[in-house]
Amino acid sequence: MMKSPQSQSQNAIVSSFTKLFNVQLHILNLLSLFLFFGCGLILGIILSFSLKDFSFNLHITQFSQLSSSSSPSLESESVSSSGDGGFSRVGLREYLKPPNVTHDMEDQELLWRASMSPKIQEYPFERVPKVAFLFLARGPVLLAPLWEKFFKGYEELYSIYVHSSPSFNESEGEPPGSVFHGRRIPSKNVGWGDVNMVEAERRLLANALLDFSNERFVLLSESCIPLFNFTTIYSYLMNSTQNFVELYDLEGPVGRGRYSPEMGPKISIDQWRKGSQWFQIDRDLAIEIVSDKTYFPLFQNYCKGNCYADEHYLPTFVYMKFAEKNANRTLTWVDWSYGGPHPRRFIRSGVTVEFLKKLRSGYSCEYNGNSTNICYLFARKFLPNTLDRLLRSAPTVLHIS
Repeated sequence: MMKSPQSQSQNAIVSSFTKLFNVQLHILNLLSLFLFFGCGLILGIILSFSLKDFSFNLHITQFSQLSSSSSPSLESESVSSSGDGGFSRVGLREYLKPPNVTHDMEDQELLWRASMSPKIQEYPFERVPKVAFLFLARGPVLLAPLWEKFFKGYEELYSIYVHSSPSFNESEGEPPGSVFHGRRIPSKNVGWGDVNMVEAERRLLANALLDFSNERFVLLSESCIPLFNFTTIYSYLMNSTQNFVELYDLEGPVGRGRYSPEMGPKISIDQWRKGSQWFQIDRDLAIEIVSDKTYFPLFQNYCKGNCYADEHYLPTFVYMKFAEKNANRTLTWVDWSYGGPHPRRFIRSGVTVEFLKKLRSGYSCEYNGNSTNICYLFARKFLPNTLDRLLRSAPTVLHIS
């Protein structure tokens, strides 16, 4: 059956409309695909940069934390923040700051650190020389009230270090506010006449050397007293061109008789010396003493029994290596006139004005090439019951007020 022309025309119109609609739909689908692809591309780029930035920041944060944990003091030792957003230089401040006396260094670590010495003699910073007072004590410093008066007002010119028995409870010692409070170094047991007495002396010196301001070093006991006021003693020590280590050659069983041939050939019997352990030395000699790895081991190994290392090590060492700068005398007066292995001990009745005046000016010696009657700056052994008389004589006789 034949379709009419009208019907054919309608079919053609419908077909054309359908094709046009399909073309438009196809174009719309293509546009949608392009739009979707474009959005995905943009989103991918944004996410990519965000993840890279996050990763970079995370890396920086981790590196900063790592640096902070591995070098906690780096910032404080090198730079410090200033108010204008920049940095100000700290310089040597942290390096020069002496560690707390209650440090946890072992002797080997302590001696190694203390042995360091700059080759350049001029100091690139302001330095006020101090005297380091080194006290060997069993427990508390028994005559502390006299020393308190002696040190009062001169805080910038001295340092104090105390070596006491490890079993000593510091809470039973000097009260807070005392110049001795908190000044005990990590200590070990010391036996009379044993080589560990010298080890204690070296330990005291090493701790004091950690403070670059300490220029002179004085070894004292708990029974020592000052014979002059602080300014006189400070001036005497600082202006001296010599060290004060007593040494002499003594024949007989308590002198050369204590020498062990096993110390040869490094130490011969002709070099063997004896003297008081109570020294007053400068920084250069103190560094040499704590650095000695040649002669002191010989005393540790062979100076035993009736060989008392504290009477022989330093006199022998100084005689062998540094005799030209030594006065061959000690500044600490002791009375050996009674004989025996220990010096005379003074009780209350023995402390008189005449006695103290004699100690101050009753002797003759040489100081920096000139004759003087001030030969002793300290004296021992004074028992605790002498304290009252010493305090009463301090202002008028010792000029310690």
